[in-house]
Amino acid sequence: MTREEEQEQSVRAVVDTPANIAPAVGPENSEQPGTPGLKRSLKNRHIQLIALGGAIGTGLFYGSSESISLAGPSILLAYIIGGLAIFMIVRALSEMSVEDPQAGAFSYYASQYWSKRAGFISGWNYWFNYILVSMVELAVVGSFVNYWFPNIPAWVSAVFFLIVITALNLIGVSEFGEAEFWFALIKIIAVIAMIIGGLIIVVCSLHTELGIPASFSNWFTIDGGFMPHGLMEHSADGRWTGLLMALVVVMFSFGGTELIGITAGETEDPKRTIPKATNGIMWRILVFYVAALGVIMAVVPWDQIDGKMSPFVQIFDSVGVRVAAGILNFVCLTAVMSVYNSGLYANSRMLYALAHQGNAPRFLGRTSKRGVPVAGVLTSAVITAFACVVVFLWPDFAFNYLMSIATIAAFINWTMVLITEWKFRRLVEAGKGPGHLKGLKGREAVQALTFRVPGGHISSVCVIAFMCMIVVLMGFSPSYRIALIAGVIWLAVLFGAYACVSGLHNDAPAEQQAENQ
Repeated sequence: MTREEEQEQSVRAVVDTPANIAPAVGPENSEQPGTPGLKRSLKNRHIQLIALGGAIGTGLFYGSSESISLAGPSILLAYIIGGLAIFMIVRALSEMSVEDPQAGAFSYYASQYWSKRAGFISGWNYWFNYILVSMVELAVVGSFVNYWFPNIPAWVSAVFFLIVITALNLIGVSEFGEAEFWFALIKIIAVIAMIIGGLIIVVCSLHTELGIPASFSNWFTIDGGFMPHGLMEHSADGRWTGLLMALVVVMFSFGGTELIGITAGETEDPKRTIPKATNGIMWRILVFYVAALGVIMAVVPWDQIDGKMSPFVQIFDSVGVRVAAGILNFVCLTAVMSVYNSGLYANSRMLYALAHQGNAPRFLGRTSKRGVPVAGVLTSAVITAFACVVVFLWPDFAFNYLMSIATIAAFINWTMVLITEWKFRRLVEAGKGPGHLKGLKGREAVQALTFRVPGGHISSVCVIAFMCMIVVLMGFSPSYRIALIAGVIWLAVLFGAYACVSGLHNDAPAEQQAENQ
């Protein structure tokens, strides 16, 4: 598998109903009284490990080599800055999820508090994004299987894992949570083991095969020091490097962290588990990105991390531990399965929410007796299988164009989350908040929010401005520039699709439509 293909993989409150049933997501529920709802079966340990696993993917295991080459040791600052931005985005989503835990998360909130069109664009954008990401994960899973079994065709591996993961999602949400729990645990153990092993190498000042003793001083003494390319620099090979350019790669490595909000509609105790999982984002980034890469660059000089192998393999390979490659191959295989498992779960729940908004066919909003949106699971799996065929037949088209849409789709949804939270706050201040907030107005209503975004609107504006800067920086990178073009076209397609399916229907937020009836 090429380096480019490996890097593409990185591209991831008051409940009034009974405790084990998710609240209705739209008026259709009353019209189908025989249709059971989603089950609140995800336990606290599931949510915590899902949140942990969302921060660890092949983007860390392989894609981190690209970000290190762009910024050197200052990449640690980039992960802290980017981590703070993604933390605020998830906090904005969690503020709404705690007060109004629903399937579909930001798509439901956009439809409820912004407009039906916003819900349509947010939901279908996210669904298609995860179809594309799942497509790539299944397309490359064969490369990991072939490490041990070189004679197995790649398409056989893809079909096998597609069937297994789809079956897990069809059984029930608790089975999904259990599978994701163990997938995440494997990744966590692998990273922590690497950090401990690397620290032992540093404390013992072992010499690597490069002849350089392991030391944290290598951050400042090797080839230009801590910030070798400054904030931004046009290098001799014609590409832009530096701390700012590394932020582009860093932000996309955090894709999937918003899954915490998607799980709110099926969480046993969202008012407790969602805040706990969200508040842990920063320390997870500090441990699994900053600490891990900091240890790696103390053992292996940053200018020797060239992407030919994973930095996590290179740290042990440099001191003669050859078995590390096989171990990491297994970890990456579980990471791929984790991404598809999460993607299929998120997509089925997004289709469920879109159906109840009136933005998708009604049959996608039905659930089985076990609370599984079977039609949503099977529809997403079939479309993903078709997309995998496209990858195998036209790989250049898939990676260059389809993945460009997946690249920009994350930014579209993150921006929409922040804008939706701003509109949610306005409704809360006007006395139209959900649950216990209803009737409270102004500052009193805002203070009554269970899990407020620190800084309120100011924080949202700052994060949106930060993401606008990232979009501008993407224009300096040939590999990301195509994503900007694809993003404009993709948004036009979504707006056009909504215009076609909505006709002259009322586009007001669901909250306002209910008042007018």
